[in-house]
Amino acid sequence: MTLSLAGTAEARPGHDNRPDEIALPDGFQPEGITIGKAPYAFLGSLADGDIYAVSLKTGQGKVVSQGPGTPSVGLKIDRRGLLYVAGGPTGTSRIVNLRSGRVTSQILTTNDSFINDVVLTRRAAWFTNSAQPELYSLPRKGGSANPKVTTLPLTGDWVQPSGFGANGIEQTPDHRALLVIQSATGTLFRVNTKTGYATKVDLGGASLPNGDGLLLDGRTLYVVQNQSNQVAVVKLNKRGTAGTVGANPLKDPRFDVPTTVASYKGSLYLPNARFGTPPAGAEYWITRVDK
Repeated sequence: MTLSLAGTAEARPGHDNRPDEIALPDGFQPEGITIGKAPYAFLGSLADGDIYAVSLKTGQGKVVSQGPGTPSVGLKIDRRGLLYVAGGPTGTSRIVNLRSGRVTSQILTTNDSFINDVVLTRRAAWFTNSAQPELYSLPRKGGSANPKVTTLPLTGDWVQPSGFGANGIEQTPDHRALLVIQSATGTLFRVNTKTGYATKVDLGGASLPNGDGLLLDGRTLYVVQNQSNQVAVVKLNKRGTAGTVGANPLKDPRFDVPTTVASYKGSLYLPNARFGTPPAGAEYWITRVDK
């Protein structure tokens, strides 16, 4: 994918000439981030749902898809340039063709919801709902303008908390199940995609408070802990049933409530949502840290 990017993004050069800090438009209110094959990151705005593309080499960027006026939260890009976007409190998700900037599908899930994050498996896009004990599966093949959404109720060890429930989502290392973080309790779950049975991942008694976005790299799971301003590093077994939380989470003085994470060439990229900061005219940025 080739993009012509322009903007006023400022960046501080890193040791390999990629910026360590990438400025985003003032007032943008970023939440989700995803990176494809090319060195471009795509971010969604909580303010109006705009999709912003930015070069990881130059820090320059632009809006490539106008939002619907409602939030864009978690998002993931596939190899075809299709962007799957969670719609937060709207109870919707949508698919954006990044080559044209057009929305190819708009999917309603439920009225009482906060559609928070998404992960792509070989056959489906899986979305979390922070307000209800359920996940949503959207088939990735067929090209239908109104693809059928399947609801998967969460059972087993899952108890819906009074605060945010399901947030970040990833696959297990063996790709046979899903990993879901429950933000309100800091509990990581392994979910059977056929039955919805959720089992607590054995972390040796450790928890992951303020757990938000997840990123799996081999058997290493990075868990963004937003209000804690850090990223936990969890070493998992192959099935994702147990793991060890590292003693030294990733921290950076430039973190200001990072929410999600994406990876590119040995680095992690995290947008800072700055929750609690008045958004009007506020500065926002992406922080790059080494794995």
